[in-house]
Amino acid sequence: MIPAIGLLVGILAGVFFDVSVPLELQPYLPIAIVAALDAVFGGVRAVMEGIFNDKVFVVSFIANVLIAAFIVFLGDQLGVGSQLSTAVIVVLGIRIFTNVATIRRHLFHA
Repeated sequence: MIPAIGLLVGILAGVFFDVSVPLELQPYLPIAIVAALDAVFGGVRAVMEGIFNDKVFVVSFIANVLIAAFIVFLGDQLGVGSQLSTAVIVVLGIRIFTNVATIRRHLFHA
């Protein structure tokens, strides 16, 4: 429940507050959001499986965002930022869809 509440609070804060991201950080924002969503859906899945641990969730959340941002930063430094961004999105997207499929199976028993 904690990940879902955190996601809702984050969405509401983004809607009601004027948030501006510095120009040099803008390429990393989509990657950070997808990495954070991966951790959130993993947390929801863990709750439904009865194995949720708040410390693991927080560490996973922060590590996912930092590692994904570092990979994109490294790609930018090497001149292949868009290719590594795509790779990160694909990998995290697969993980998100796997977690959502597991959540769906728990909810609908199908």
